[in-house]
Amino acid sequence: MNLPALNILSGLRTKRSAFLAGAACAALGLAAPLAMAQASKPIRIGVPTAMQLQVGRDTQDAIKMAIDDINAKGGVLGRKLEMVVADETENPETGISAIKKLTADEKVDVLVGGYTSGVTLAQLPHISAAKTIYLGVGAASPATNAKVKTDYDNYKYVFRVGPLNSALQARQLTDFISTFVKGELGISKVAIVGENAKWVQDLVPLLKKGATEAGADVRATEFFDAQTSDFSPLFSKVKDSGAQYMVVVLSHASSDIFAKQWYDSRFPMAYGGIDVKSMDGDFCQRIGGKSVGEMAVNFAVRAPITPRTIPFFDEFDKLTKRSPVYTAFNANDAVYIYADAVKRANSTDPDKVVKELEKTSYTGITGVIEFDDSHDVKPGTATFKGPSLLLAQWRDGCKREVVYPKSRRTADFVYPAWVKK
Repeated sequence: MNLPALNILSGLRTKRSAFLAGAACAALGLAAPLAMAQASKPIRIGVPTAMQLQVGRDTQDAIKMAIDDINAKGGVLGRKLEMVVADETENPETGISAIKKLTADEKVDVLVGGYTSGVTLAQLPHISAAKTIYLGVGAASPATNAKVKTDYDNYKYVFRVGPLNSALQARQLTDFISTFVKGELGISKVAIVGENAKWVQDLVPLLKKGATEAGADVRATEFFDAQTSDFSPLFSKVKDSGAQYMVVVLSHASSDIFAKQWYDSRFPMAYGGIDVKSMDGDFCQRIGGKSVGEMAVNFAVRAPITPRTIPFFDEFDKLTKRSPVYTAFNANDAVYIYADAVKRANSTDPDKVVKELEKTSYTGITGVIEFDDSHDVKPGTATFKGPSLLLAQWRDGCKREVVYPKSRRTADFVYPAWVKK
Protein backbone atom coordinates (compact mmCIF):
# COMPACT_ATOMS: atom_id res chain seq x y z
CA MET A 1 0.00 0.00 0.00
CA ASN A 2 1.44 3.44 -0.91
CA LEU A 3 2.03 6.26 1.59
CA PRO A 4 -1.03 8.43 0.63
CA ALA A 5 -3.30 5.43 1.13
CA LEU A 6 -1.76 4.73 4.55
CA ASN A 7 -2.27 8.35 5.58
CA ILE A 8 -5.95 8.22 4.55
CA LEU A 9 -6.52 4.95 6.45
CA SER A 10 -4.79 6.30 9.55
CA GLY A 11 -6.97 9.40 9.43
CA LEU A 12 -10.14 7.30 9.20
CA ARG A 13 -9.04 5.22 12.21
CA THR A 14 -8.35 8.35 14.24
CA LYS A 15 -11.78 9.79 13.42
CA ARG A 16 -13.48 6.47 14.27
CA SER A 17 -11.67 6.27 17.62
CA ALA A 18 -12.62 9.84 18.40
CA PHE A 19 -16.26 9.10 17.52
CA LEU A 20 -16.35 5.98 19.73
CA ALA A 21 -14.69 7.82 22.60
CA GLY A 22 -17.22 10.64 22.28
CA ALA A 23 -20.12 8.18 22.17
CA ALA A 24 -18.83 6.42 25.27
CA CYS A 25 -18.53 9.71 27.14
CA ALA A 26 -22.03 10.66 26.07
CA ALA A 27 -23.37 7.30 27.26
CA LEU A 28 -21.62 7.72 30.59
CA GLY A 29 -22.93 11.23 30.87
CA LEU A 30 -26.46 9.97 30.19
CA ALA A 31 -26.13 6.99 32.56
CA ALA A 32 -25.07 9.12 35.51
CA PRO A 33 -28.25 11.25 35.59
CA LEU A 34 -30.37 8.11 35.04
CA ALA A 35 -28.70 6.39 37.98
CA MET A 36 -29.13 9.50 40.11
CA ALA A 37 -32.78 9.74 39.09
CA GLN A 38 -33.34 6.09 40.00
CA ALA A 39 -31.60 6.56 43.35
CA SER A 40 -33.74 9.59 44.18
CA LYS A 41 -37.02 7.99 43.05
CA PRO A 42 -39.20 7.15 46.08
CA ILE A 43 -39.92 3.56 47.02
CA ARG A 44 -43.70 3.35 46.73
CA ILE A 45 -45.76 1.39 49.26
CA GLY A 46 -49.21 0.53 48.00
CA VAL A 47 -51.85 0.15 50.70
CA PRO A 48 -55.02 -1.77 49.75
CA THR A 49 -57.34 -1.52 52.74
CA ALA A 50 -60.92 -0.90 53.87
CA MET A 51 -60.46 2.85 54.25
CA GLN A 52 -63.77 3.60 55.99
CA LEU A 53 -63.21 1.11 58.82
CA GLN A 54 -60.93 1.53 61.80
CA VAL A 55 -58.83 -1.40 60.62
CA GLY A 56 -58.19 0.60 57.44
CA ARG A 57 -57.55 3.92 59.14
CA ASP A 58 -55.20 2.31 61.61
CA THR A 59 -53.37 0.50 58.80
CA GLN A 60 -52.69 3.80 57.05
CA ASP A 61 -51.66 5.66 60.19
CA ALA A 62 -49.33 2.89 61.33
CA ILE A 63 -47.67 2.73 57.91
CA LYS A 64 -47.22 6.49 57.90
CA MET A 65 -45.56 6.29 61.32
CA ALA A 66 -43.02 3.79 60.00
CA ILE A 67 -42.44 5.73 56.78
CA ASP A 68 -41.84 9.00 58.65
CA ASP A 69 -39.40 7.28 61.00
CA ILE A 70 -37.44 5.58 58.22
CA ASN A 71 -37.37 8.71 56.04
CA ALA A 72 -36.11 10.79 58.98
CA LYS A 73 -33.17 8.39 59.19
CA GLY A 74 -32.30 8.76 55.51
CA GLY A 75 -34.71 6.35 53.86
CA VAL A 76 -33.73 3.03 52.29
CA LEU A 77 -30.74 2.80 49.94
CA GLY A 78 -30.79 6.58 49.86
CA ARG A 79 -34.41 6.64 48.71
CA LYS A 80 -37.44 7.98 50.58
CA LEU A 81 -40.57 5.90 51.14
CA GLU A 82 -44.03 7.10 50.14
CA MET A 83 -47.52 5.68 50.59
CA VAL A 84 -50.28 5.27 47.99
CA VAL A 85 -53.69 4.10 49.28
CA ALA A 86 -56.53 2.35 47.43
CA ASP A 87 -59.88 1.49 49.02
CA GLU A 88 -60.58 -2.24 48.72
CA THR A 89 -63.73 -1.96 50.94
CA GLU A 90 -65.01 -5.42 51.90
CA ASN A 91 -65.95 -6.32 48.34
CA PRO A 92 -63.86 -8.70 46.18
CA GLU A 93 -64.46 -6.80 42.91
CA THR A 94 -63.47 -3.50 44.50
CA GLY A 95 -60.47 -5.25 46.04
CA ILE A 96 -59.29 -6.46 42.64
CA SER A 97 -59.65 -2.93 41.24
CA ALA A 98 -57.56 -1.61 44.13
CA ILE A 99 -54.73 -4.05 43.34
CA LYS A 100 -54.81 -3.20 39.63
CA LYS A 101 -54.73 0.51 40.38
CA LEU A 102 -51.75 0.18 42.72
CA THR A 103 -49.69 -2.20 40.59
CA ALA A 104 -50.53 -1.11 37.02
CA ASP A 105 -51.33 2.59 37.40
CA GLU A 106 -49.32 3.61 40.46
CA LYS A 107 -46.54 1.06 39.87
CA VAL A 108 -45.89 0.54 43.57
CA ASP A 109 -42.89 -1.48 44.73
CA VAL A 110 -44.72 -3.39 47.48
CA LEU A 111 -48.26 -3.90 48.78
CA VAL A 112 -49.00 -3.72 52.52
CA GLY A 113 -52.61 -4.20 53.59
CA GLY A 114 -55.69 -6.38 53.41
CA TYR A 115 -58.52 -7.12 55.82
CA THR A 116 -61.20 -9.53 54.62
CA SER A 117 -60.05 -13.01 53.58
CA GLY A 118 -62.58 -13.26 50.76
CA VAL A 119 -61.22 -10.06 49.23
CA THR A 120 -57.59 -11.12 49.65
CA LEU A 121 -58.24 -14.49 48.01
CA ALA A 122 -59.83 -12.74 45.02
CA GLN A 123 -56.81 -10.44 44.73
CA LEU A 124 -54.12 -13.15 44.78
CA PRO A 125 -54.06 -14.00 41.03
CA HIS A 126 -53.68 -10.31 40.22
CA ILE A 127 -50.89 -9.88 42.78
CA SER A 128 -49.16 -12.90 41.25
CA ALA A 129 -49.56 -11.57 37.71
CA ALA A 130 -48.10 -8.21 38.75
CA LYS A 131 -45.14 -9.92 40.47
CA THR A 132 -45.47 -7.44 43.32
CA ILE A 133 -44.62 -8.37 46.92
CA TYR A 134 -47.72 -8.47 49.15
CA LEU A 135 -47.38 -8.25 52.92
CA GLY A 136 -50.78 -9.15 54.37
CA VAL A 137 -51.75 -7.52 57.65
CA GLY A 138 -55.44 -8.40 58.09
CA ALA A 139 -56.77 -11.57 56.46
CA ALA A 140 -56.60 -14.80 58.47
CA SER A 141 -57.64 -17.61 56.11
CA PRO A 142 -54.89 -20.25 55.66
CA ALA A 143 -55.90 -20.38 51.98
CA THR A 144 -54.29 -17.01 51.31
CA ASN A 145 -50.83 -18.55 51.67
CA ALA A 146 -51.52 -22.11 50.55
CA LYS A 147 -50.36 -21.54 46.96
CA VAL A 148 -46.93 -20.38 48.05
CA LYS A 149 -46.04 -24.04 48.61
CA THR A 150 -47.94 -25.54 45.67
CA ASP A 151 -47.07 -22.89 43.06
CA TYR A 152 -44.02 -21.12 44.47
CA ASP A 153 -42.83 -19.41 41.27
CA ASN A 154 -46.11 -17.57 40.84
CA TYR A 155 -47.11 -16.97 44.47
CA LYS A 156 -43.77 -16.49 46.23
CA TYR A 157 -44.56 -12.76 46.48
CA VAL A 158 -47.30 -13.36 49.09
CA PHE A 159 -46.45 -13.10 52.82
CA ARG A 160 -48.61 -12.78 55.94
CA VAL A 161 -47.07 -10.55 58.63
CA GLY A 162 -50.21 -11.05 60.70
CA PRO A 163 -52.59 -12.01 62.12
CA LEU A 164 -52.04 -15.68 62.90
CA ASN A 165 -53.99 -17.73 60.38
CA SER A 166 -57.34 -19.07 61.50
CA ALA A 167 -56.06 -22.64 61.97
CA LEU A 168 -53.41 -21.41 64.40
CA GLN A 169 -55.97 -19.20 66.11
CA ALA A 170 -58.21 -22.25 66.48
CA ARG A 171 -55.41 -24.14 68.24
CA GLN A 172 -54.73 -21.29 70.61
CA LEU A 173 -58.45 -20.77 71.28
CA THR A 174 -58.63 -24.50 72.01
CA ASP A 175 -55.93 -23.97 74.64
CA PHE A 176 -58.00 -21.08 76.05
CA ILE A 177 -61.07 -23.34 76.37
CA SER A 178 -59.06 -26.17 77.87
CA THR A 179 -56.76 -24.19 80.16
CA PHE A 180 -58.96 -21.27 81.19
CA VAL A 181 -62.67 -21.98 80.62
CA LYS A 182 -62.47 -25.62 81.70
CA GLY A 183 -59.31 -25.54 83.79
CA GLU A 184 -59.79 -22.28 85.76
CA LEU A 185 -63.51 -21.49 85.56
CA GLY A 186 -64.50 -25.14 85.86
CA ILE A 187 -66.90 -24.89 82.88
CA SER A 188 -66.94 -27.78 80.41
CA LYS A 189 -70.23 -27.09 78.57
CA VAL A 190 -69.63 -24.53 75.82
CA ALA A 191 -71.28 -23.21 72.67
CA ILE A 192 -69.39 -21.91 69.64
CA VAL A 193 -71.01 -19.21 67.50
CA GLY A 194 -69.55 -17.45 64.47
CA GLU A 195 -70.55 -15.36 61.52
CA ASN A 196 -70.59 -16.65 57.97
CA ALA A 197 -67.22 -15.45 56.72
CA LYS A 198 -64.56 -17.49 54.93
CA TRP A 199 -61.97 -17.39 57.71
CA VAL A 200 -64.62 -18.23 60.36
CA GLN A 201 -65.79 -21.21 58.33
CA ASP A 202 -62.17 -22.37 58.26
CA LEU A 203 -61.71 -21.87 61.99
CA VAL A 204 -64.88 -23.14 63.70
CA PRO A 205 -64.66 -26.85 62.69
CA LEU A 206 -61.04 -26.93 63.88
CA LEU A 207 -62.03 -25.21 67.11
CA LYS A 208 -64.89 -27.62 67.76
CA LYS A 209 -62.66 -30.65 67.10
CA GLY A 210 -59.86 -29.31 69.29
CA ALA A 211 -62.18 -28.33 72.15
CA THR A 212 -63.85 -31.75 72.11
CA GLU A 213 -60.49 -33.52 72.15
CA ALA A 214 -59.49 -31.30 75.09
CA GLY A 215 -62.45 -32.57 77.09
CA ALA A 216 -64.96 -29.77 76.52
CA ASP A 217 -68.61 -30.62 75.87
CA VAL A 218 -69.53 -28.55 72.79
CA ARG A 219 -73.31 -28.26 73.14
CA ALA A 220 -73.96 -26.08 70.07
CA THR A 221 -72.18 -24.77 66.96
CA GLU A 222 -74.07 -21.97 65.26
CA PHE A 223 -73.33 -19.69 62.29
CA PHE A 224 -75.17 -16.44 61.54
CA ASP A 225 -75.20 -13.86 58.77
CA ALA A 226 -72.93 -10.84 59.23
CA GLN A 227 -75.92 -8.57 58.67
CA THR A 228 -77.95 -10.09 61.52
CA SER A 229 -79.81 -7.45 63.51
CA ASP A 230 -81.72 -9.66 65.99
CA PHE A 231 -79.72 -12.20 67.97
CA SER A 232 -82.54 -13.37 70.24
CA PRO A 233 -83.15 -16.59 68.22
CA LEU A 234 -79.43 -17.40 68.36
CA PHE A 235 -79.26 -16.66 72.08
CA SER A 236 -82.27 -18.93 72.67
CA LYS A 237 -80.57 -21.83 70.86
CA VAL A 238 -77.39 -21.38 72.87
CA LYS A 239 -79.29 -21.14 76.16
CA ASP A 240 -81.43 -24.18 75.36
CA SER A 241 -78.32 -26.22 74.51
CA GLY A 242 -77.29 -26.23 78.16
CA ALA A 243 -74.00 -24.45 77.48
CA GLN A 244 -72.50 -22.36 80.27
CA TYR A 245 -69.94 -20.35 78.29
CA MET A 246 -70.21 -18.91 74.78
CA VAL A 247 -67.13 -18.83 72.52
CA VAL A 248 -67.56 -16.31 69.67
CA VAL A 249 -65.84 -15.71 66.32
CA LEU A 250 -66.94 -12.31 64.98
CA SER A 251 -65.29 -9.83 62.64
CA HIS A 252 -67.73 -7.52 60.93
CA ALA A 253 -70.57 -5.10 61.69
CA SER A 254 -72.49 -7.53 63.89
CA SER A 255 -70.18 -7.16 66.91
CA ASP A 256 -71.75 -3.96 68.25
CA ILE A 257 -75.28 -5.32 67.99
CA PHE A 258 -74.24 -8.69 69.45
CA ALA A 259 -72.69 -7.11 72.56
CA LYS A 260 -75.58 -4.70 73.11
CA GLN A 261 -78.22 -7.44 72.89
CA TRP A 262 -76.17 -9.77 75.10
CA TYR A 263 -75.99 -7.03 77.75
CA ASP A 264 -79.58 -5.75 77.41
CA SER A 265 -81.06 -9.26 77.57
CA ARG A 266 -78.91 -10.12 80.62
CA PHE A 267 -77.93 -13.27 78.77
CA PRO A 268 -77.06 -15.76 81.52
CA MET A 269 -73.52 -16.66 80.51
CA ALA A 270 -70.22 -14.94 79.89
CA TYR A 271 -68.71 -14.89 76.42
CA GLY A 272 -65.33 -14.45 74.83
CA GLY A 273 -63.24 -15.31 71.82
CA ILE A 274 -62.31 -13.58 68.58
CA ASP A 275 -64.26 -10.34 68.18
CA VAL A 276 -62.41 -8.08 65.76
CA LYS A 277 -64.57 -5.00 66.40
CA SER A 278 -64.08 -5.43 70.13
CA MET A 279 -60.34 -4.95 69.55
CA ASP A 280 -61.11 -1.30 68.78
CA GLY A 281 -59.89 0.91 71.58
CA ASP A 282 -63.20 2.81 71.59
CA PHE A 283 -65.45 -0.26 71.26
CA CYS A 284 -66.71 -0.25 74.85
CA GLN A 285 -67.41 3.48 74.90
CA ARG A 286 -68.95 3.33 71.43
CA ILE A 287 -71.67 0.95 72.64
CA GLY A 288 -72.27 2.64 75.97
CA GLY A 289 -70.22 0.29 78.14
CA LYS A 290 -72.28 -2.76 77.17
CA SER A 291 -69.24 -4.92 76.44
CA VAL A 292 -68.14 -4.89 80.10
CA GLY A 293 -67.49 -8.52 81.04
CA GLU A 294 -66.66 -9.68 77.49
CA MET A 295 -63.27 -11.21 76.75
CA ALA A 296 -61.84 -10.52 73.31
CA VAL A 297 -58.75 -11.76 71.55
CA ASN A 298 -55.98 -9.26 70.93
CA PHE A 299 -52.52 -9.74 69.47
CA ALA A 300 -51.08 -6.89 71.50
CA VAL A 301 -52.17 -4.55 74.25
CA ARG A 302 -50.20 -1.83 76.00
CA ALA A 303 -47.96 -4.22 77.90
CA PRO A 304 -44.26 -5.15 77.68
CA ILE A 305 -44.73 -7.92 75.12
CA THR A 306 -41.59 -6.82 73.25
CA PRO A 307 -39.43 -3.69 73.51
CA ARG A 308 -41.47 -2.23 70.66
CA THR A 309 -44.97 -2.71 72.08
CA ILE A 310 -45.45 0.07 74.63
CA PRO A 311 -43.56 2.71 72.60
CA PHE A 312 -45.74 1.94 69.57
CA PHE A 313 -48.99 2.20 71.55
CA ASP A 314 -47.91 5.50 73.10
CA GLU A 315 -46.74 7.03 69.83
CA PHE A 316 -49.88 5.89 67.99
CA ASP A 317 -52.09 7.39 70.70
CA LYS A 318 -50.08 10.63 70.63
CA LEU A 319 -50.50 10.99 66.86
CA THR A 320 -54.08 9.76 66.41
CA LYS A 321 -55.76 9.97 69.84
CA ARG A 322 -56.84 6.34 69.31
CA SER A 323 -55.83 2.95 70.63
CA PRO A 324 -54.57 0.87 67.66
CA VAL A 325 -56.20 -2.35 66.41
CA TYR A 326 -54.39 -5.43 65.14
CA THR A 327 -53.91 -4.29 61.54
CA ALA A 328 -51.90 -1.35 62.85
CA PHE A 329 -49.38 -3.62 64.62
CA ASN A 330 -48.90 -5.77 61.53
CA ALA A 331 -48.77 -2.85 59.08
CA ASN A 332 -46.17 -0.95 61.08
CA ASP A 333 -44.01 -4.05 61.43
CA ALA A 334 -44.45 -4.85 57.72
CA VAL A 335 -42.86 -1.58 56.60
CA TYR A 336 -39.77 -2.16 58.74
CA ILE A 337 -39.56 -5.80 57.62
CA TYR A 338 -39.72 -4.78 53.95
CA ALA A 339 -37.20 -1.96 54.43
CA ASP A 340 -34.74 -4.34 56.11
CA ALA A 341 -35.13 -6.88 53.30
CA VAL A 342 -34.51 -4.21 50.64
CA LYS A 343 -31.34 -3.12 52.45
CA ARG A 344 -30.07 -6.68 52.63
CA ALA A 345 -30.92 -7.27 48.97
CA ASN A 346 -29.42 -3.89 48.02
CA SER A 347 -32.31 -3.70 45.58
CA THR A 348 -36.10 -3.35 45.25
CA ASP A 349 -36.15 -6.15 42.67
CA PRO A 350 -39.04 -8.36 43.90
CA ASP A 351 -37.28 -11.68 43.37
CA LYS A 352 -34.21 -10.53 45.29
CA VAL A 353 -36.30 -9.03 48.10
CA VAL A 354 -38.39 -12.22 48.43
CA LYS A 355 -35.21 -14.19 49.20
CA GLU A 356 -34.35 -11.75 51.98
CA LEU A 357 -37.89 -11.67 53.37
CA GLU A 358 -37.71 -15.45 53.75
CA LYS A 359 -34.76 -14.94 56.15
CA THR A 360 -36.65 -12.43 58.32
CA SER A 361 -36.35 -12.59 62.10
CA TYR A 362 -37.69 -9.28 63.32
CA THR A 363 -38.74 -8.28 66.83
CA GLY A 364 -42.03 -6.54 66.20
CA ILE A 365 -44.94 -5.21 68.21
CA THR A 366 -46.67 -8.57 68.70
CA GLY A 367 -43.59 -10.77 68.97
CA VAL A 368 -40.74 -12.06 66.85
CA ILE A 369 -41.82 -12.17 63.20
CA GLU A 370 -40.52 -15.11 61.16
CA PHE A 371 -42.06 -16.82 58.13
CA ASP A 372 -42.61 -20.52 57.47
CA ASP A 373 -42.36 -22.23 54.07
CA SER A 374 -45.82 -20.88 53.15
CA HIS A 375 -44.62 -17.36 53.95
CA ASP A 376 -47.05 -17.43 56.87
CA VAL A 377 -46.10 -15.84 60.19
CA LYS A 378 -44.93 -18.39 62.74
CA PRO A 379 -46.88 -18.56 66.03
CA GLY A 380 -45.41 -18.18 69.48
CA THR A 381 -44.55 -21.34 71.39
CA ALA A 382 -43.00 -22.20 74.73
CA THR A 383 -39.57 -21.64 73.20
CA PHE A 384 -40.30 -19.09 70.44
CA LYS A 385 -41.56 -15.60 71.24
CA GLY A 386 -43.73 -15.23 68.14
CA PRO A 387 -47.20 -13.67 68.03
CA SER A 388 -49.81 -15.29 70.30
CA LEU A 389 -53.45 -14.72 71.21
CA LEU A 390 -54.11 -12.60 74.28
CA LEU A 391 -57.62 -12.47 75.74
CA ALA A 392 -58.42 -9.14 77.38
CA GLN A 393 -61.60 -8.47 79.35
CA TRP A 394 -63.53 -5.21 79.17
CA ARG A 395 -63.95 -3.89 82.70
CA ASP A 396 -65.83 -1.08 84.46
CA GLY A 397 -64.82 2.28 83.08
CA CYS A 398 -64.15 0.61 79.70
CA LYS A 399 -60.67 -0.43 80.75
CA ARG A 400 -59.05 -3.62 79.50
CA GLU A 401 -57.17 -6.23 81.50
CA VAL A 402 -55.30 -9.24 80.08
CA VAL A 403 -56.72 -12.40 81.64
CA TYR A 404 -55.23 -15.08 79.37
CA PRO A 405 -52.61 -16.47 79.07
CA LYS A 406 -51.68 -16.57 82.71
CA SER A 407 -48.06 -15.65 81.95
CA ARG A 408 -49.23 -12.23 80.71
CA ARG A 409 -52.18 -11.74 83.06
CA THR A 410 -52.72 -8.23 84.42
CA ALA A 411 -55.91 -9.02 86.39
CA ASP A 412 -58.14 -11.97 87.29
CA PHE A 413 -61.35 -12.71 85.39
CA VAL A 414 -64.54 -11.07 86.68
CA TYR A 415 -67.99 -12.46 85.84
CA PRO A 416 -70.57 -10.03 84.42
CA ALA A 417 -72.67 -8.74 87.33
CA TRP A 418 -75.79 -10.72 86.40
CA VAL A 419 -74.11 -14.04 85.58
CA LYS A 420 -73.95 -16.71 88.26
CA LYS A 421 -70.60 -18.40 88.76
